Amino acid sequence: MIAGARWRHMNGRSPMTAYLPILLLHILCALVTPWLFTARVVRAARGQDPAVGLLRWLPHTVDTVLFGAGVTMAVLLGVSPSGASWLGAKLVALLLYILIGHVAVRRVRSNRSRLVAWLSAMLVIGYIYSVAITKNPWVFSS
Repeated sequence: MIAGARWRHMNGRSPMTAYLPILLLHILCALVTPWLFTARVVRAARGQDPAVGLLRWLPHTVDTVLFGAGVTMAVLLGVSPSGASWLGAKLVALLLYILIGHVAVRRVRSNRSRLVAWLSAMLVIGYIYSVAITKNPWVFSS
């Protein structure tokens, strides 16, 4: 039984009924994530603990919801990273963003290096946004 048929069997509705709210949640989280990341980087640059108060758990919660919504949409649409190159590119870019983000918040000591890491992470986020909109992993090529 394919995913859509199984969904209909479970609740009598089309899987696309759930798609729009999940898409909007995914977009909201994708817009909030860089702001939370930036707040953590700024705190780290000031010599403060980057994970205090809401910044201790909210970025991870938002990122988990973002990833979960993305996986849910992929299942509803029946796409996989191996079959849709744009989705695979987004996942690889996501891993790169996580790595650069860790460096920016926890690993670098100078604010100059932190700024370079933050800018690099923002470029990766821009790439992810572009791929999400165009469904083309080669968005920056002619």
